[in-house]
Amino acid sequence: MARPRILVVGAGFAGVECVRRLERGLIPGEAEIALVAPFSYQLYLPLLPQVAAGVLTPQSVAVSLRRSRKHRTRIIPGGSIGVDPKAKICIIRKITDEVVYEPYDYLVLSPGSVTRTFDIPGLLDHACGMKTLAEAAFVRDHVIAQLDLADASHDENERASRLQFVVVGGGYAGTETAACLQRLTTNALRQYPRLDPKLIKWHLIDIAPKLMPELGDKLGRSALEVLRGRGIEVSLGVSVAEAGPEKVTFTDGRVVPCRTLIWTAGVAASPLVSTFDAETVRGRLAVTPEMVLPGFDGIFALGDAAAVPDLSKGGGAVCPPTAQHAMRQGRRLADNLIATLRHQPLKPYVHKDLGLVVDLGGKDAVSKPVGFEMHGIAAQAVARGYHWSALRTNVAKVRVMTNWMLNAVAGDDFVRTGFQARNPAKLRDFEYTDSYLTPAQVRQHTASLHTGT
Repeated sequence: MARPRILVVGAGFAGVECVRRLERGLIPGEAEIALVAPFSYQLYLPLLPQVAAGVLTPQSVAVSLRRSRKHRTRIIPGGSIGVDPKAKICIIRKITDEVVYEPYDYLVLSPGSVTRTFDIPGLLDHACGMKTLAEAAFVRDHVIAQLDLADASHDENERASRLQFVVVGGGYAGTETAACLQRLTTNALRQYPRLDPKLIKWHLIDIAPKLMPELGDKLGRSALEVLRGRGIEVSLGVSVAEAGPEKVTFTDGRVVPCRTLIWTAGVAASPLVSTFDAETVRGRLAVTPEMVLPGFDGIFALGDAAAVPDLSKGGGAVCPPTAQHAMRQGRRLADNLIATLRHQPLKPYVHKDLGLVVDLGGKDAVSKPVGFEMHGIAAQAVARGYHWSALRTNVAKVRVMTNWMLNAVAGDDFVRTGFQARNPAKLRDFEYTDSYLTPAQVRQHTASLHTGT
């Protein structure tokens, strides 16, 4: 009898934790496991702002999926672009651009999320994101390049536009990005004596009335005071009306000379969820507390792409798209998948949120572990301790700790690699959201594979 085929889509927190648990829980030969991932690493997304600021090296937050010699999982290098539940086929475009049809008995959908954008003129052409390792590396290069170009320029208007930076999004990603990069440019001024410090301006804007409302009013105000104390201009209730190559127009009418627009205004579920007809909740797959996709044989979903009920809160709440939920969902789903193979009852996912941490760089942070509000050095210790403990391998932990210590002692070297120096890459270049198929296209691809055809 053929072994059941388990296909996991996505190598984020949810997908990798699921695979690790399956490898440990399944009896050798009990099932075949395959993991679809465009890159052979798991990205620790919350630390990307520190990569952009040069505090951490890129490989510190990219944990290799191929380091283990004990794994029993086949890695398929590529991305899923469609699912046909009737044929039990996942359509995959490999990194070679070859399209393959991967059959499955059980499908675990954890494709994560993409940057949420809006129909704003010029946004896709002129904004950078902070969702991938390549984007973080590019943003660092770009910001340092603006300092170099401003230093070399004799045109006052050009200098002004190169030394103003706009970050959109007052959530964790945007706040940490603005805080870490502002600290980078401030420290860099010692190496650029020709630049007037007053010309360097950072703007953090968000359409919401509060900064990081999940933190609560007190900590939100503390974070706001830290940012404004550093000279970052924080504007709430404001967004971008239009983005251009040398200026950004805000919805309140202000026009800011600017050649750096970083967009972190939220995320949306991977477009993969719309390649087949399934019920969604605000764009995320509607699943049961056991993370089963109702009406679809053998399909489970979790992480950012799934609206997993938050039973600890009740009242129809769903789990927020955070790392702590994704990791725990991955473990629970693996247990439920093993239980399904062994004809045992499934268990619902229940986890009470442990709190939030926001690293503002240097000695500044705000944290809310298990509801206890903290700020300053103590909050920084909690924030970094949480991130450090969540890293999956000891190698990653050593690299991150070493980077933190080295940066604290020696500072930054302000080195840029020249990445995409001649061909600036923007939002549309990093996230391939136009690669996915429509449900009709999926059916066309797999028509000949259906039973009886």
